[in-house]
Amino acid sequence: MTPAELAQVIRAKAPAQGRFLTALAGPPGAGKSTLAAELVAALGAGAKAVPMDGFHYDDAVLIARGARNRKGAPDTFDVQGFRHLLTRLRTEAEVAIPLFDRDLEISRAGADIVGPGDRLLIVEGNYLLLNEPPWPDLAPLFDLTVWIDVPEAELERRLLARWAQHGKTPAEARAWIDGNDLPNIRRVVQGSRPADLLIHQD
Repeated sequence: MTPAELAQVIRAKAPAQGRFLTALAGPPGAGKSTLAAELVAALGAGAKAVPMDGFHYDDAVLIARGARNRKGAPDTFDVQGFRHLLTRLRTEAEVAIPLFDRDLEISRAGADIVGPGDRLLIVEGNYLLLNEPPWPDLAPLFDLTVWIDVPEAELERRLLARWAQHGKTPAEARAWIDGNDLPNIRRVVQGSRPADLLIHQD
């Protein structure tokens, strides 16, 4: 299914009034942010991406909890804060959203605005369908769920390129993927609920 085809599905399912939230889930490296941007472009006016990554705990919090080396794991996100945001998006015309700056490795509060004209929201993140508490609390807040399925070898290739782009040496990237990304990939692939739609990528 192409972004244009998925956009057609969303348009067909979305009501004429009110917001329609599509959950775009998949493991690290699946291309969620890229597909979300392509979907927003295909949908046109009234569409906006809402990334889950803005709810990363700050490094200072993770260091205090002894979890900095697991950044990106399910428990390193403010899930309840994210759930509250999704609830607000259901009921409030204008909502500020945080965005994660990967270059700075920090979340920026109020970095973007979902306005009254933004009706078709593409919510993207690794754990939107994870069947481990408290993540299932998000389920009632989505109108449509989409899973991006990518072979593990291709995820590794993409992640090596990503971490190289962000300044890690090949050895550092390999160590981070083996110790952090791969466990998260396997956890989310094995532990997520089925989605309404499945997109395969090679």
